[in-house]
Amino acid sequence: MIPELLLQLPQLPQLPQLPQLPLPIAATAVTDGIGVVLQWDTLLYIGLGMLVGMLVGAFPGVTATMAVALASGFTLTMDPIQGLAVLLTIYVAAQFGDRVPAILINTPGTPASIATTFDGYPLAKQGKAGLAMTASAFGSAFGMVIGIIVLSLFAIPLAGLARQFGPPEMFALVVFGLTMMIGVSSGRIFKGLVAGAFGLLLATVGRDPITGDQRFTLGILELNGGVPFIPVIIGLFGVAEVLNQMVTHRRNAVQDKPISQLGQWMPDRAMFRRLAKPMGIGAGTGSVVGLVPAVGGDIAGIIAWDNAKRFSKRQDEFGKGSIEGLTSADTSSTATLGGSVTTTMALGVPGDSVMAVLIGSMMIWGIQPGPALFTNDPSLVYTLATILLVATVLSLGLSLVRMKSMVKLLELKNQYLWIIILVFCMVGTYSISNSVFDVFVMLIMGLIGLFMLRFGFPAGPAVLGLILGPLAESNLRRTLIGDGWSGFLTSPIALVLFAISAAALLLPPLRQMRLRRKQALKDKDEGLSVLIP
Repeated sequence: MIPELLLQLPQLPQLPQLPQLPLPIAATAVTDGIGVVLQWDTLLYIGLGMLVGMLVGAFPGVTATMAVALASGFTLTMDPIQGLAVLLTIYVAAQFGDRVPAILINTPGTPASIATTFDGYPLAKQGKAGLAMTASAFGSAFGMVIGIIVLSLFAIPLAGLARQFGPPEMFALVVFGLTMMIGVSSGRIFKGLVAGAFGLLLATVGRDPITGDQRFTLGILELNGGVPFIPVIIGLFGVAEVLNQMVTHRRNAVQDKPISQLGQWMPDRAMFRRLAKPMGIGAGTGSVVGLVPAVGGDIAGIIAWDNAKRFSKRQDEFGKGSIEGLTSADTSSTATLGGSVTTTMALGVPGDSVMAVLIGSMMIWGIQPGPALFTNDPSLVYTLATILLVATVLSLGLSLVRMKSMVKLLELKNQYLWIIILVFCMVGTYSISNSVFDVFVMLIMGLIGLFMLRFGFPAGPAVLGLILGPLAESNLRRTLIGDGWSGFLTSPIALVLFAISAAALLLPPLRQMRLRRKQALKDKDEGLSVLIP
């Protein structure tokens, strides 16, 4: 019976062969990509981005997404490679700097260092803060290098495969990216859907992608080209976060003082051998998780921490000060960056919220992320890989310095930080096009972002909807005009992507319902056991 049913299924088309660059062209792409970066001005911008990123990561509440969004307003007048160098280096350095507050005051500098607090702060309380910070730095660097290798190996083949996609497959890919970000919105599926719909609604403002007619502009000339996404991003991620901290700040709250006794700093040989296994587990986990759009370093770190505990001989130490747990989590969270950059550049689908901001900047520079980007300019892959590698080496070197001054920075009052961030938000937004209208858009989006934060609506799906909305609409309408709904039904790739998207939305609430039902039955049984002597 089953074989007969299988025979009736439509035959899958033969997948296109992954493109292979001829050896001379590949060698030229590598040398050109590296040569662009190894110039004094580009290296200077990388150094600037490293300093900003380390400071951003070290201040709790200032996320990498916020920092990249703020910096994007100042980098739009730069050469695209120099701008990418600044933004990518900020992202890399923030992955190192955010471990400092996570270990010293039990507060993640960015969401990616959530799992760092599981064992980092207990180690610091044991007088091993220096050892924890050093192990974290080596693990983060190793994970970053593995991610760079993933980018170098898989970016061009993935872009070549995706270039075979037609309008049905591209629409399904955009839906896949949106639903993956919604599906990992901390269990808030419905609110993630609402946020994504809000972003798609904003994307309809401006000109029709097919006919070019104006729509939903309300007679405002500045909206003819659509809602400016850089002010939206700065408002949702920068202004909203500052306003939320102002609202939730308690005047008489006692701020935790960072642990200043760092203790032993450099691991010995035995410790390095002990860290090899958790670093391998973290690198493998992060590399796979990073290739999934919208699944960031926070989730990868938690998964790797759990996997390392499962394979460790010292499971009782996890959560109480395990150097293995700390290293596996930090290695995994940074290893996602290579896969995130790969999916962002090769597919045009942001790997996380930082990559969504990066896409917005690239579009203003005239660079369109997607399948054609790497196949038309393969040297860009190695340019990005070189930027990431140089940024990793510099950030590792700075992380291995005894950063006692960083402890003093953690004692800085939040009020001063709020003023600095708000000033940068306004100046950066205005500098994009010297438009006061953009500043108003930023402030309005800041208030909307504050509402979203207070009521649990994630900002990531909204930004992703705004950026990917035109791409989704144009491919949907091209498919319907050409083949109708049968264009989706006859495409196996589109059907698979739709199925995965549906699973990403349906499985989490079904799992929660199952857990609640199991807990209710357990409570009922316990109640009966109390009543019956």
